[in-house]
Amino acid sequence: MALLCALHDENAIPLQRYVRHLTGDEQLAQDVVQETLLRAWKNRHILEEEVAAARAWLYTVARNLVIDHRRSARARLEIGAECVPEGTRSDPTDSALDSWLVADALSELTRDHRAVLVRAYYLGHSVAELAASMEVPPGTVRSRLHYGLRALRLALQKRGVTGP
Repeated sequence: MALLCALHDENAIPLQRYVRHLTGDEQLAQDVVQETLLRAWKNRHILEEEVAAARAWLYTVARNLVIDHRRSARARLEIGAECVPEGTRSDPTDSALDSWLVADALSELTRDHRAVLVRAYYLGHSVAELAASMEVPPGTVRSRLHYGLRALRLALQKRGVTGP
């Protein structure tokens, strides 16, 4: 542990400057340095090498983490912003009308299909929980979910709701 502390004390700040230079992002630089030191701790044999070799290993790992981050889908899809945008405020009337529409469509389903859909999607019960409470096999619950969703989609389409 003392070796890791010494390695951190000697290299964390210069390593963070190096990563910040590569990325231009202070938060990402902190994350990369933390991950680099975590990997050093997991590969304790690195800590026992001479100081120059351990330092070179740290910089190589940090550089590879930056490269991996840039190649990741998250880095390509994220867009940085100076401030958090305001949340959109939806019209409560639309939400109420949607609720009525779904409730009306649910009323057309069989009692079993409706019960499974409401408990799974509105109450968040799992298939196992539904099977236990309804005293039916899990396969039956999955079947009712499938056919219930299908019937709900048809009922909504009948009411003019279109979708994928």
